[in-house]
Amino acid sequence: MPVTPGPLLIAPSLLSANSAALGDAVRRVEEAGADWLHIDVFDGVFAPNLSFGPQTVADLRPLSSLDFDVHLMIAKPGAFLDRFAEAGANGITVHVEADEDVGNLLATIRRLGCRVGLSLVPDTPAEAIDPYLNQVGLILPMTVRPGFSGQRFMPEVLPKIAGIRDALAAAGSHAILQADGGVSTETIGALRSAGVVSFVAGSAAMGKADVRTAIRELRAAASAQTNA
Repeated sequence: MPVTPGPLLIAPSLLSANSAALGDAVRRVEEAGADWLHIDVFDGVFAPNLSFGPQTVADLRPLSSLDFDVHLMIAKPGAFLDRFAEAGANGITVHVEADEDVGNLLATIRRLGCRVGLSLVPDTPAEAIDPYLNQVGLILPMTVRPGFSGQRFMPEVLPKIAGIRDALAAAGSHAILQADGGVSTETIGALRSAGVVSFVAGSAAMGKADVRTAIRELRAAASAQTNA
């Protein structure tokens, strides 16, 4: 099946930035040609790490016109949806594995005026998101286990991503298919072939000294697969 059409979106991950200079990092990736800024939020429960909160989003919002793509890897995201929306999130992604009513979470994100995203960890079968295919604007099948930047890409997730692409097409959904975890110039072609159009890049973009070149090379590698 051909790759999914649509603009390619490079979303550097704030998790790979120097925590002492987040504002500078955001300005740098925007000037380098990034499309979105991906903001991973961990609670130490759902994922074994702690990261950013709504105040970080609020503090960075005046510094950038990038789309702020907030990924809530937390067990009970419901109490934080309003706060992240008010802080300036353009999109909010929650997990199908969250310990809350997923349909209610998605409806709340939509009510708040944010792009509605739904994610699943590598061990969760694709069928878990089937009830929500027409309720979301973005699907994120993770290609690493949540918690830390710089992990090894899990190629065994690729068939699941392709299956989600086909399920979205069958449902008549135009949801963005995103990938997060181990995205690099070596892996982005296979992800693009599986249907991904939004690529979260941590060490491969935000973590590079020459971010402009890194983003250009990622975009070129993905585009090459599009045109293959």
